[in-house]
Amino acid sequence: MRVLGLDYGSRRIGVALCDELGMTAQGVTTITRKNREADLAAIGELVRRHGVEKIVIGYPLRLDGSEGIQCEKVDRFARRLESLLSVPVVRWDETLSTKEAEELLRRGGLRREKIRQSVDRVAASIILQDYLDADHRGERGDAP
Repeated sequence: MRVLGLDYGSRRIGVALCDELGMTAQGVTTITRKNREADLAAIGELVRRHGVEKIVIGYPLRLDGSEGIQCEKVDRFARRLESLLSVPVVRWDETLSTKEAEELLRRGGLRREKIRQSVDRVAASIILQDYLDADHRGERGDAP
């Protein structure tokens, strides 16, 4: 099953895709946000092109596990994706995924500008890989 991972942000959306076996996630692209219709169209094109059957979107819970304003924004976007694409959208805890992505890129020797260009798609791959790993361990519930 092909699963698409999204790191939804106010300026960019990081995108990752798993392999056909659902084992590994890889960053694919970063969508620079323009407007809701353009963002949804770009994701829709990726879903169609890659035969995606499910979308996992990072759900930005607070460190104490509670939901904040950003969760409401992700929920609205996820509902739009589901209705437009007729593909299930799973909200997955993304706590500290961006910080982890930044650290991985920094340890890889990338400069600040390259980190800024890559961090969203790397964060999307971290979110998706966490989801896939939980699924293979039998620990996945499809809600945060």
